[in-house]
Amino acid sequence: MSNGQAIRMTESRKAILSVLGRTRAHPTADEVYSMVREDLPKVSLGTVYRNLDLLAKQGLIRTLASAGEQRRYDGMVDDHHHIRCEVCGRMDDIEVGNAELLDELIIDGRGYDVHGYTLCFSGVCREYAGNGKSHEQNGKGQGE
Repeated sequence: MSNGQAIRMTESRKAILSVLGRTRAHPTADEVYSMVREDLPKVSLGTVYRNLDLLAKQGLIRTLASAGEQRRYDGMVDDHHHIRCEVCGRMDDIEVGNAELLDELIIDGRGYDVHGYTLCFSGVCREYAGNGKSHEQNGKGQGE
């Protein structure tokens, strides 16, 4: 994914990579900003947003986007899959049995040279599953 040009590893970029390397929580940009500020109190939100974009373009981090959801960021760039909570938006890594069979399921009749895919399951996380409350009662609905 990298465009072949090495980027200068600034203090803010190192801090972002460190934060994403320490968590499996797939934070939003605002959450990354809050975590980075613990190490770099003077960093701006704009700097974090710009560097997240640059690090993703360089293939050093992964951007996870679902329609209607805030982008989330993943420090693991190897092939793996995700599950997203429909209530709170939390995203976790998930193991997929026989994942190598997924490649065989791709039927490409439109001439694409397929380089990869993103697989994201949806469901309800433990915190919200079985608590008897609707999405609206929790104060969070799908797409928030």
